[in-house]
Amino acid sequence: MGKFIISKRKDSDFKFNLKAGNGQVILTSQGYGSKSSCENGIESVRTNSQDDSKFERNTAKDGRCYFNLKAGNGQIIGTSQMYESENGMENGIESVKNNAPGASIEDETLL
Repeated sequence: MGKFIISKRKDSDFKFNLKAGNGQVILTSQGYGSKSSCENGIESVRTNSQDDSKFERNTAKDGRCYFNLKAGNGQIIGTSQMYESENGMENGIESVKNNAPGASIEDETLL
């Protein structure tokens, strides 16, 4: 089962990573000014990850593939790692779809 990890960036913004059951990061959020906004972002991932049209598939200048998950308003909620192939990227999207809905939340800012 996947999990969301809430942490702080060096600039004190909050962020989350969605990790698959194997511990690999499959989605990283933008920075949020408050923890509650970050938690809202997690809920947005849970909701929007079930709609394939919310995944924006991209190719970087170096030819590697990545995706963004967008909210209903078009704002990017999270970005994937870089993948060597489209097939790898599609597997990453499937992993987000499978892991996000039931993922637990671990808050590293409390440690």
